[in-house]
Amino acid sequence: MNPASVGFQCPDDVKAGNAGVRRPKRTTGLRVASRRFGPVTLTLIGVNVLVALATAVSAVSQGVNPLRSFASPLQNAFATAPVAIDQGEWWRVVTSAFTHVSLVHLVFNMLALLVFGSELERQLGRGRYLTLYLVSALGGAAAIQLFAPPYQGVVGASAAIYGLLGGLGVLLLSRREDLRGLLTLLAINLVVSFLPGISWQGHLGGLVAGALVAAVMVFGRRNRPVVLGGTALLVVVLLVLVFGGLR
Repeated sequence: MNPASVGFQCPDDVKAGNAGVRRPKRTTGLRVASRRFGPVTLTLIGVNVLVALATAVSAVSQGVNPLRSFASPLQNAFATAPVAIDQGEWWRVVTSAFTHVSLVHLVFNMLALLVFGSELERQLGRGRYLTLYLVSALGGAAAIQLFAPPYQGVVGASAAIYGLLGGLGVLLLSRREDLRGLLTLLAINLVVSFLPGISWQGHLGGLVAGALVAAVMVFGRRNRPVVLGGTALLVVVLLVLVFGGLR
């Protein structure tokens, strides 16, 4: 027997009683952030930041100030350009979507991804949200391949971000919610897209692809074969547009 504040307690009874008590789970900062912003969004941000760190280190090795520019051999190896894709360097379609030209470029894209991506992840679910993001990036690559100058190098997650904006617009439209704020933001960003040094092709391609795949997901959500078939068809069309000219 163990002495207690009132009388004595049997050790076996105390042990049996504690066995039925559920201990509270420990909560970490990462787990809280994951619940708030979504694990897919945080993972995408993490990948972009890791690639940015790698290109920044490569820039330092060339004597470039990484606070101003990530210009480096690694950035050149990750960037996409129509002529590079025509030569069979297919991986650039993927790597360019996670590479940025500078710290400012990275920060603005990641803030947009955090704000719009976390909302879409809650509304669509992890799988459909990730599909929307990747198809939007592919749509940007297709537009670059079709309309950009052959030797114009392009990097950045902007195509995917514009795709998220297009997807959010479709979602709001399906719920008959006010679109004026989003349309104003899109109008401003589309004007910015035509400034020198910015790939309007990637932005518009991502926007259109994101809106299309979101429409398939939202308006066909009660018919799984329609969603899967429509998304697969769009992906195939975009892949043909990107790689159709490969020699």
